Amino acid sequence: MKLVSCILIIAITVFALSTVFAEQGETIMREIPITEISGIRIGQAENTEAGTGCTVFIAEDGMRAGLDVRGGGPASRESQLLNPLMSAQTIHAIVVAGGSAYGLGTANGVMEYLEERGYGYDVGVTKVPLVVQSDIFDLTVGDPHVRPDRDMGYEAARTAMEAPNYRDGNYGAGCGATVGKCLGMDYCMKSGIGSYAVQIGDLKIGAVVVVNALGDVFDWKNGQQIAGLLTEDKQGLRSTVEQMKASTEVVDNKFTGNTTIAVIITNAKFDKAQLCKIAGMGHDGYARSINPVHTSADGDSIYAVSVGEVEADQDLTGTLSAEVVSEAIIRAIRNAESAYGYPSASELGLAE
Repeated sequence: MKLVSCILIIAITVFALSTVFAEQGETIMREIPITEISGIRIGQAENTEAGTGCTVFIAEDGMRAGLDVRGGGPASRESQLLNPLMSAQTIHAIVVAGGSAYGLGTANGVMEYLEERGYGYDVGVTKVPLVVQSDIFDLTVGDPHVRPDRDMGYEAARTAMEAPNYRDGNYGAGCGATVGKCLGMDYCMKSGIGSYAVQIGDLKIGAVVVVNALGDVFDWKNGQQIAGLLTEDKQGLRSTVEQMKASTEVVDNKFTGNTTIAVIITNAKFDKAQLCKIAGMGHDGYARSINPVHTSADGDSIYAVSVGEVEADQDLTGTLSAEVVSEAIIRAIRNAESAYGYPSASELGLAE
């Protein structure tokens, strides 16, 4: 009888523990595709011959958004809309493009597409879509006189709504992205656009990052350099920071052609002020993966957008934002392909 009782107790205990673990298992973090976060559509367009492109994020029902800029040389449009003191609580699209300031006209095409389909704030005579934009400097990669424009923006917006085509690598705004440029373009590497997203419980959060940094890129999990300033023979890597230390001479326009831009997307419910804080915490992901970062010649910026109503802790979401940004940076490097004379990490055997 005692044996039977013991067996019953063990069975009940095992069942109880398995139930607990099963419940806990529902909150274990797992990777998901960035496109699994509903409420936002992503479209890309590029001119591969010219070495430039754009990536467009559209929320049909609007998205709450915040922005944190840490670099000293941003190229942006309508960014003040995301100031928590500004009236508009939602925007309709974010554009990330090449072309530096010349590429800011890309948003005109996105606005045109959205207006034609009735998206935007009703002002009586028409509807005005609110579209913000940030650009990378890629003019030294391909043809400096061909930049993302109204037509490319329209095409990317149409693609986002009709046939979303997001891919990591040399696509969209990542078409002309490079890294490791403290000695100019002669010793830099090809980069691209990357994404990473996770789910923990009902919370989903991910990031899309265009990596176009002055500095070197590191695997944040082990500290290994995976891209950046090339050696003299262009077969390996050297340290940008050490190179900067060895050359203390002040040279005008020494560091050009940079900016890393991220869009963090979550289904959690946050307002603009909270999203600005989450975007700021996302910059920790830059600091873990890029060195040096946030320089005067970088336009490093991070958007954080909310496209859902899930209740979530702001600090947890901000902490996760740094993690998904770091991993998206790695994906941008590992999915890039050699182009325009610039080797990729995969070509040099650094992408494993």
